[in-house]
Amino acid sequence: MPRTKRTRAWSVVAAVTGAVLVTAVAPGRAPAAGTPRADAGTAPGAAVTLLVSRALDVGRGTGTGGARCTAGTFRAGLCGAWREQRVLATARGEGAVLRGPYAVAGDVLPTDADGPLEIAAEAPGRLTDVTVHDSHGRHLAGEPDPDTGRWRNTEPLRAGEHYTVRVGAQDGSGAPVAATMAFRTARPAASAVAGVPLTVDFGPRPGTYGAGEIVTAELSRPVPADDRRARSRLEQALQVTSEPHVEGAWHWVDDSTLHFRPRSYWPAHTVVRVRSGLDGVELGEQGHGGPSEPVEFTVGDRIEAVTDSAAHEMTVRRNGRVIRTIPVTTGKAGFLTRSGIKVVLGKERKVRMRGDSVGIGRGTKEFYDLPVQYATRVTWSGEYVHAAPWSVEAQGEENVSHGCTGMSTEDAAWFFETVREGDIVEVVNSGGDAMPPFSNGIGDWNLDWRAWLSGSALAAGPAAAPARATDPLRASRLHPTT
Repeated sequence: MPRTKRTRAWSVVAAVTGAVLVTAVAPGRAPAAGTPRADAGTAPGAAVTLLVSRALDVGRGTGTGGARCTAGTFRAGLCGAWREQRVLATARGEGAVLRGPYAVAGDVLPTDADGPLEIAAEAPGRLTDVTVHDSHGRHLAGEPDPDTGRWRNTEPLRAGEHYTVRVGAQDGSGAPVAATMAFRTARPAASAVAGVPLTVDFGPRPGTYGAGEIVTAELSRPVPADDRRARSRLEQALQVTSEPHVEGAWHWVDDSTLHFRPRSYWPAHTVVRVRSGLDGVELGEQGHGGPSEPVEFTVGDRIEAVTDSAAHEMTVRRNGRVIRTIPVTTGKAGFLTRSGIKVVLGKERKVRMRGDSVGIGRGTKEFYDLPVQYATRVTWSGEYVHAAPWSVEAQGEENVSHGCTGMSTEDAAWFFETVREGDIVEVVNSGGDAMPPFSNGIGDWNLDWRAWLSGSALAAGPAAAPARATDPLRASRLHPTT
């Protein structure tokens, strides 16, 4: 591709995505545009020009930045616009600036933390890996695009932070080259909640769960739906990684709660890690984020129990194989069992069940007050899978319960010992109301994938992307060398 066309194409990308790189290693007096620095130490035949999309934050910075920019110290039209910076990657790993603007040591305009960071290599060179760390050693998640050859961060930059960028590449002959760059971001902007960072409490607690378990994020204060910018940045900062890799997304349940789930159930024996990258991230009128505790949990065998109310039978599968078929009775007319996918919420070896807890008045013919064994809860309103020795004759034949799924004491004990929190319990052909997604337990799986993504503030972007690979370095590589 001719150079003029390549430059024009990059400019289009930069204008859409934006990014901000402020300074590079080996700062000093600016050379003429397009001319490598004399002290770059370029190794003949082993050099690649990197393109770094960038913008400067001159409206909220330290004060002098805006004045210097307006005065024309930097190129006309730079301020507030997306631009690219050219940096030479060499065999010696020196990041020599090829084209301005140029950062003078000790006097650097602040980066806009809202802008993404994007890096590419001019042909015939290609990127091999990009790693970005802040001054606290925290890794900034990013993702390469094998089709375009560009790398872009997938979590927001933090305000008031210093970053180091290390880029590996190969020249046209395959020789390795590298460059190290640095930049800083402006401090958080003033807001109505300045000084009170927004934090997040993740669930579930550490442990082993079923394949239907979902990740929850409870915010320390609400973020209203009309503040889409804050929601987008917040959602982008909540990182879920898994082994093996899965496709998943966040969904806003309400102004203070998000849920994350894969597109389909977690694979058996998945390891899930959840962390917040909110610390220092600007959220506009919502202030900035603070530190939060990460969570890690594992997924056990994939247990799925499907009850066909019309057939009066439950089929239990482990990792796709049928392990038991159980005669059951479900809700009768007027008390039809909810249809749809539910998830085990907890287990109680003994529980007292009373009709008035579900709206059945004392003294009526439907009222009951019973001690129940091996009760596995699937809704907060009181739907269980449990032992029902009083209805054994009806089990497998007709539906006589008040909405729960009843079975023999032997079968209920086996079910109780087999399932764990997060396991899947589905009811079909009951004629009952559909299980709601969020208000009565874990009904998230009753939303199809399109509906789930519609609840993401990044539905057309990163939130719809797969959960990140657990190895951040490998996730940053376009052409892994190991």
